[in-house]
Amino acid sequence: MADLRLPALRWAEPPDGPVLVLLDQTRLPVEEVELICTDVPGLVAAIQSLAVRGAPVLGLAGAYGVALAAVRGYDVVDAARSLAQARPTAVNLAHGVERALAAYRAVGGDGPAAARAALEAAVALHREDAAASDRMAELGRELLGELLPGGRYRILTHCNTGALVSGGEGTALAVVRAAHRAGELRRLWVDETRPLLQGARLTAYEAARDGMAYTVLADSAAGSLFAAGEVDAVFIGADRIAADGSVANKVGSYPLAVLARHHGVPFVVVAPASTVDLATPDGAAIHIEQRPGHEVTDIAPGVPVAPVGAQAYNPAFDVTPPELVTAIVTELGVVSPVDRGNLSEVCSRSRSAESDSGDGMMKA
Repeated sequence: MADLRLPALRWAEPPDGPVLVLLDQTRLPVEEVELICTDVPGLVAAIQSLAVRGAPVLGLAGAYGVALAAVRGYDVVDAARSLAQARPTAVNLAHGVERALAAYRAVGGDGPAAARAALEAAVALHREDAAASDRMAELGRELLGELLPGGRYRILTHCNTGALVSGGEGTALAVVRAAHRAGELRRLWVDETRPLLQGARLTAYEAARDGMAYTVLADSAAGSLFAAGEVDAVFIGADRIAADGSVANKVGSYPLAVLARHHGVPFVVVAPASTVDLATPDGAAIHIEQRPGHEVTDIAPGVPVAPVGAQAYNPAFDVTPPELVTAIVTELGVVSPVDRGNLSEVCSRSRSAESDSGDGMMKA
C-alpha cells in the first residue's frame, strides 16, 4: 500500500451514527485533513468541489453514498440520483451507485437488511478496486518491459492517478510505483495539471512520500521535454473510455498524446474495466464536464490573474482518439492495438477466465 497517512476514503461508525470519511484533497499537500460526510448532500458537495476525485474512488464514493443514505434512513433512490449526476464524465461514479442500489433493492429496498446489503456491496467494491489496482500495476510493468526493454524509465504523467484515486495504489501511478520498487524508474515527470494543479499538489505529494525521483513541470513545458528526448513513455488514467477506445481524461491529456505520437513515444492509459463504457459509442458521445471559470481566472479564491469579467473556457476533460493510444491496461488484460473489437473482447473476459488463462499480458 502507498505510504499515505490517511486513506482517500473510509467508512466509520462513531456513536452518533455511520459516516463516510474523506481525505480532503483540496487541502493537500499543505495539510492532511479529513472531511466527515454525514449525509448525501454533503458527499455530493465534496465530489463537486474535488475534495474527493479520480474515477475509481468516485465509484467507491458513490457506492458508500448509497449505503450512507440507506443506513441513516434517507430517500435512497433520490440519493442515488443526485450522486450519479454529481460529475457526469466519470462513469465509475454511476457504476458504484448502481451496484449499491441494486444490492439494496435485491433484499426489498427498505429496512436494516437492505441497508446492510448496500454497505456490503460498497465494501466488496472497495476490495475489488484494490485488487484491480494490484493487477494493473503488474500488467503495466510487464508492458513497460515489452515496450522499453532494459528499465530505467523516464515516465511522464498527467493529473493524479495514485492511491488518492483508488482503494489500492492507483492506476497509472500504481504502474510507476511498481517500476520504482523494482529499481526501474529513472525519473517521473509530473505535469502540474492546470488549472487545479492535481499533478503538482497530489502526484508530487505521493511521489515524494514514496521516495521517487520526480520533477514537476508546467504543462506547456512538456513539448520541449519530448523534443529533448527526455520522455520514454506517457502513462495516464481515464475517467471514461468509449466503446471505440476514445479516452476521456483530465484536460491536457490529448496534447500529450499528439506529442507522444510525433516523437515516437508510447502513450499508455491505465484504468479499471469499470471505466470502459461500451454504451458510449465514441469520443464525440462523451459528455465533457465544464468547470467554473474562476478556476482559470483566479490563482486562488479572490486572487484574480485575469481582468474582472474575463470569460474562461474550462473543460475538466478532453478526449484522446484511439489511434493515438498505444495500449489500455485494465485488470482484465491489456488492449493493444486499441480498437472497438479488442476493447470489447478484453472487457468481456471474466475474472475467473483471467485466472485460468495464465496469460499475463492477455493482449487482444
